[in-house]
Amino acid sequence: MKKNIGDTDRIVRFVLGAVLVLIGLLVKMNSAALPIILVVLGAVLIVTAAIRFCPVYVPFKFSTKK
Repeated sequence: MKKNIGDTDRIVRFVLGAVLVLIGLLVKMNSAALPIILVVLGAVLIVTAAIRFCPVYVPFKFSTKK
């Protein structure tokens, strides 16, 4: 896996991922689906930021890393 996430992208992913996880854990809704989706999406953002690789970028040959 070639790194394709730059520093700014990484910070944004960490912050947004943490916010989504917190919202998903703290929000009480009638439906359990939305909080679960928020937690999973947030976790994916945090993991991609941690490993500095986004598989969605690969088919488009996109990179935010300088």
